Amino acid sequence: MAVITNLQRLYEIDDSQWLEEMIELLKKRQFENLDLENLIEELTDLGSEKKNAVVSLLEQVIRHLLLLEYWAIERDNNQAHWKSEIVSFRTQLRRRLTTNLRNHLAKELPSIYRDALIYVRTKTSFKVDFPENCPYSLEQLLDMNYLSH
Repeated sequence: MAVITNLQRLYEIDDSQWLEEMIELLKKRQFENLDLENLIEELTDLGSEKKNAVVSLLEQVIRHLLLLEYWAIERDNNQAHWKSEIVSFRTQLRRRLTTNLRNHLAKELPSIYRDALIYVRTKTSFKVDFPENCPYSLEQLLDMNYLSH
């Protein structure tokens, strides 16, 4: 019990060192010495951070695709920037995406689209008629060649 108490204190003082200690205990299969309470919290947070990161990147792809496709008055001045942003966000998504995260994006796509729609409507002062529902499939949104070249 003293090991766990010390680890719990270490977690509060230096979470990086705590993580190294947890990894060592796992490698040595000393499961009884793990600080399970904080380990569970950290793993839960890690999963949430990954989900939030890919959701944010996908929302950025959607925003820029909508601006590129529907904001005709600004297209000539901004399309190179919007296309480069689309490529950048897709690249970041490709590097982070796992099967589970891809499934999460598929499930959350309508909600992500609604958030992107609020942004682009505001950005264009509500003067552009954007589709109410997402006009893109997840495959199109992730495809490096779709509307970015």
